Amino acid sequence: MNCPLCKNTRYSKAGFAKGRQRYVCKPCKYYYTVTQKSNVKSPEVRRLAFDMYLEGMGFRAIGRVLGISYGTVFYWIKKWGSNMGLPVRNETLEVVELDELHSYVGKKTTDGSGLLLIDLESVLSLLSVETGLVRQD
Repeated sequence: MNCPLCKNTRYSKAGFAKGRQRYVCKPCKYYYTVTQKSNVKSPEVRRLAFDMYLEGMGFRAIGRVLGISYGTVFYWIKKWGSNMGLPVRNETLEVVELDELHSYVGKKTTDGSGLLLIDLESVLSLLSVETGLVRQD
């Protein structure tokens, strides 16, 4: 590490400034800190984390492979996702079918099926649902 002012390599440690190591150049007495924190990951590592996430790896697995915190990986993915726009579908959707709807309340299970019809031209939707109560003992 060279002095930013005189480019000399003779320096000594001189405390901390904002949580970063501070140095003093012995010949010119200039105080400086390193330009980048030692724990900052390169853009290549971030890109590798994104690629791993898109391939289906979990946050903890990515963190173990890259040697970083899974919270950091989660933060990167979350920040990347907020910068991306939602996917846009150009073709219109007319009919969507849903079946085998399940909801769990305590020990009771409600089973059923449904059909959702959407007419985009008249802005009308119709939901048909059939449910039945089944007790599990």
